[in-house]
This record gives sequence, structure tokens and C-alpha cells, in this order.
Amino acid sequence: MASEPRRIGTFDGRNVLETTLESETGVRISIMSYAAAIRDWQVPVGNGMRSVVLGFDRFETYPGYSPYFGAIAGRMANRVGGARFTLNEKEYRLPANEGENHLHGGPKGIGKQVWRMEPLAGEEGVRLRLTSPDGEMGYPGRLDISVTYRLVGNRLRIDFAAETDAPTPVNIAQHNYFNLMGDGDIRDHTLQAAANAYTVTGEDLIPTGEIRPVAGSHLDFNNPRELKNEAGEPIAYDNNLVLNTDRDPSAPVATVTAPDNSLMLTLKTDQPGLQVYTSDKLNVTVPGLGGRRYPRFGGLCLEDQNFPDAINHPHFPSPVITPERPYSHWCEIEIGAPHG
Repeated sequence: MASEPRRIGTFDGRNVLETTLESETGVRISIMSYAAAIRDWQVPVGNGMRSVVLGFDRFETYPGYSPYFGAIAGRMANRVGGARFTLNEKEYRLPANEGENHLHGGPKGIGKQVWRMEPLAGEEGVRLRLTSPDGEMGYPGRLDISVTYRLVGNRLRIDFAAETDAPTPVNIAQHNYFNLMGDGDIRDHTLQAAANAYTVTGEDLIPTGEIRPVAGSHLDFNNPRELKNEAGEPIAYDNNLVLNTDRDPSAPVATVTAPDNSLMLTLKTDQPGLQVYTSDKLNVTVPGLGGRRYPRFGGLCLEDQNFPDAINHPHFPSPVITPERPYSHWCEIEIGAPHG
């Protein structure tokens, strides 16, 4: 069973709790009630343990310095162009927190709040709940959200659910920064992804609406490729891959391999898109887990989700949920020694 939640700090007058899941294979994942975030994810390697995500040792560092490390982002993860959308002939304006655009639900989105934490009886899991009231960050409708983490062996399953009392757009995503070596940058990690297309963006990273084949581009991950160019420099990816709709739902949509082949990550999801972000904007001026310094390109985000700005592109998968059609989403992330 998950460890008894313990208090690790306070935020906005509320206690922040943490629990640790530990599996029979020795994997340990620490989860906070702040942002429903994974604070640390430790995997056995050789005779020791390796932290494979970016984070901080102390909660107090998160509000001021965390670029969504391990957080659950939303209501609308990723970007909403012009920080506005129209739904049922009414325009809604959202706070702009990345230039003129809206990012990850705004400055007080669900990844900036304290959730309610409930360990799951009889299993290695925890459920976190949050209620976002009607009008919060400009969004219509009350939203009751739950995120459930379950750890079995080396595999973490995350189930997302949300119910509303009025039509509203929802796109919730896990925002872990993975580094399978535990430190340094991720240029020598190898990524493979089941995506034959991507959504084209402008300079502000807002989709233009065009969906283009990845063939012949640096976004073609159908065969494994390292996250660097021919000169050996890391590539600044912040792109949404269009996952193949004819894929086997039991097969990974993405596989990441450590440079020394010590660890492999596989990701499965039911979502249509995968945002690949190589953290070129990372600028963390304080020590991370174990006192590490996180450099630019220090982590790889694989955010399984709907397409960015889908609410403003009718031909993208609709992010609108209703009282009759609630939100659901699952992903499974497994990190361990490569198979075979």
C-alpha cells in the first residue's frame, strides 16, 4: 500500500501532503498533493537507485522555481492561441501567461493548486481530486477532476477523469521531465514514436491548423533517433506529434532509451497527440533532486494529450466535454531495464 500521507509544507493556507508508492521491483514514486505532481521517481539501476525525473527535494522550492516539474497541467494543458476561444457562440477570454497566449491553464491552473489526496486501499496507488469552480481562469462550468496513480512493477498507470455541469474544453496532461541518466542533458537519449504527422505551428508555437507528414523532417521518429543534430547539438523540440490512429492500443506510442542502454521508457496512451519538449527553455537557478544542477535540455517531456489549441481548430479532435460526455484519459509509463 501507499505510504501514509505526510505533511511536507503549506501553500495558500493549505497543507501539502506527500505519499510514496513502492513496487515489488523496488521502484519508488513520491507524489505530492500540490499540482498532483510526481516529485521523485526512483528506479533500481545496478546496486543503487536513480532518479529519472527532474524535481526538488523540498516542496518550498516548487511554487517559485518549478516549470511544471511532474505536475498535472490544465484545465487546458499546452497552449490556447490569443488566450481566447468561442463556445456555443460565446467568446471566453483566458489569462495570457505566455506572451499573448494561454499556457497550461493559466497562472492559477490546476498545476498550481493543492489537491485532495486519498490513498487507495489494498493497492499501491493514490487518487487526487480537485474542484475547479465555474469561471476559474476564465473557463465555463464547474469541473470535478480526479487523477489516479497506480504502480505495478516498473509500470505507472495514470487515469484522468473530469465531470462538468456545463459544456467546457478540457485537456489534462502529465508534465514529467524525464532523464534516464539522472543528470546531464538528454541529447544522447533515443526516441521512437508512432506518429506519421505533426501539427504545424507559427513562431509563437500556436498551431496554424495545418497537419503535415513527418517524413523527411527532424520530427520523424518512426525509427529511433537521438535528440541532437549532425553537429552533436541538442535539438529544441516543442512539437505536437499526431499519433497514428490505426495503432495497436496495447503498443507503446513512444519509447525512450538511455545512452548507455541501462534504462528504457515506454509510454502508452489513448490520446491523439504527444507533445515532445526537450526543455530548451529550462532555466532552473536552484539545486534539484540530490543537489543536482539541471542544465538547459536537462529533461524530456512526453505529454500525451489532445492537440494544442484544439478548441480554436474545428478539424482537430474536439476538447469539449459536457455533463453527458465527461472527460477520461489514461496513460501508462514503464521505466526499467530494456527488454530482450
